Formats: sequence, C-alpha cells, structure tokens
Amino acid sequence: MGFLDTLLGRSKPVKPDLDRLFGLSTAAVTLEAATGFRPTGLGSVCFRAAEGGAFARVQQDVQQLLDADDGPKVELSTDSYGYTWLLARTGPDALPDLVTDLHAVNSALESGGFGPHLLCSLAGFQGPNGERLALVYLYKRGTFYPFAPLPGDKRDNALEIQVRGAVGADLPFEDDLSRWFPVWGAPGL
Repeated sequence: MGFLDTLLGRSKPVKPDLDRLFGLSTAAVTLEAATGFRPTGLGSVCFRAAEGGAFARVQQDVQQLLDADDGPKVELSTDSYGYTWLLARTGPDALPDLVTDLHAVNSALESGGFGPHLLCSLAGFQGPNGERLALVYLYKRGTFYPFAPLPGDKRDNALEIQVRGAVGADLPFEDDLSRWFPVWGAPGL
C-alpha cells in the first residue's frame, strides 16, 4: 500500500483465510457451554454460479467428492437473488467433518479460479428451545458473524450480540455490524 492510498483512505482488502473455518469446531464447544446451542450437522456454501464448462466441472467434482458413500449428502439450490447454495449434511456430533467439507468446497472453487464468486459459508446451530442460529463466514472479509432468525423475517439481535461475546475469542468476528447480512431461508439454518 502506497502513500497516496493511505492519504486517500484506501485500504487493501483482507485476503480470505479459509483455514479460519476450522475454528468453528472450537467455537461450537464454547457456544454450547455458554448458550446451550448445539450443531445441527448442516452447513452450506453460497456462491455466484459462473457460466462455462470449467465452472461446471469444478461444481461437479465438489458434488462427487461430498456425495461419496461415507460422506454427507449434498443438495444444490438457487435463491431468489441468483446465488447457488450447496448444502452439506453430517451428523450433529460430526461438526469437524462438516467444517472439513465446507473447507473443501471453498478450496475447490478458489483453486479453480472462482474465489471471487464465493460469498459466504455457514454452520447451523439449534438452541435448547428450538431457536435457530448460524455462524456465517464472509469469504471476502475473512470474518464471522452470527445470524439468529426469528419468525416474520426478524432477527434476534440480542442473541447475536450474546453469541459474539461468547465465541469472539475463538473466531475473528466482523466488527462492522452493517456487514452482518441476513441470510433469510439459507440452507443449513
């Protein structure tokens, strides 16, 4: 970064660090102890699908990798904004396996040259009274944030702040609350 960039307030974008996803396993233990939320075994990766054979091959390879006989089942869906969601399933007690699968999907897309198409990844959790929660990883920022949906397209902001306080030492959290985007109806929630 040069002198003019500093003077004009420009900054380098944070380089994504996919290994940060592995922090979800530690954060899940802390989250359960602090709030009672447990992993659901569901997680997803959101990306903008690209046209062309190269992207189709990467997407097919990822799906075959995760649909192995001993692996989780994978579902592809498209949301109303045109983003593709790849939902991975494991058992609720197999969060490390789920995180490995999410990392593999992100890594395959990134190494195939489609990193700029990645939006976010999330892991789902359920509270003691059936509340839903996701820990969302923002690919382009390299940070996490909690999303706690309520009925009627509302969110439980108090729970989100509580979760940040509980697992903020385990994961790099997004400081800019305006970037805590709602992911209504995301697969894995």
